[in-house]
Amino acid sequence: MGPQQSFRPEQLPVSGKDMARHKLTYAFDAYCGWCYGFGPAVREFAAANAGRIELTVRSGGLFTGPRAQPVSAYSYIPQADARIGELTGAVFGPGYAKAFADGTAVLDSADAATALVALRGQAPERTLEFAGALQRAWYVDGLSLSDPDTLRTVAAGLDGVDGEAVVAACADPDTRREAEADFREVRRLGVDSYPTLLLHTPGGVRRLGGPMSSAQALTRALDQH
Repeated sequence: MGPQQSFRPEQLPVSGKDMARHKLTYAFDAYCGWCYGFGPAVREFAAANAGRIELTVRSGGLFTGPRAQPVSAYSYIPQADARIGELTGAVFGPGYAKAFADGTAVLDSADAATALVALRGQAPERTLEFAGALQRAWYVDGLSLSDPDTLRTVAAGLDGVDGEAVVAACADPDTRREAEADFREVRRLGVDSYPTLLLHTPGGVRRLGGPMSSAQALTRALDQH
């Protein structure tokens, strides 16, 4: 299985009777292998339910502060990747394998989250698509999400996205502050692992499914609520 096709929920029609949408938050991290494995399912779920959900994507900050280390510092990752591939069907590309073997690429979730904020400034309704594009840049091509050239490459593969504008936004301190605000909001929601898909209800937030859930299982879980 190669890179997954992104779905754009905003392209699907919305009927008048669907105005009251279910609000959901998808907490993920661009450097989270389980999020990479879960990506196709959550994108399919979002597309199938576009008329009745309002989905917000926020970065969680898995590798920040003292945890922002070269990949060589995390010896457990290859074994975890193998497990993720076995359970979700995710394929980790040759570029990623090469980057991991080299061992110098730094997993910096703050940089990755800032890149996502810069991208979503171009089209907020496409944030889930952008999140998937960043993950493919790392997990397929092995491109550092701290490198401005990676943003240019990612933007070049996205219709209607201005790569230079994204790079400029990424360098803006306000963009980093917005990414850090996402980290705080994810913590406020009580998320302590990734990926986490939350449904906002009058009684509080409820988790929908888990990293091995299919799009159909997520829809059934939404139906039950």
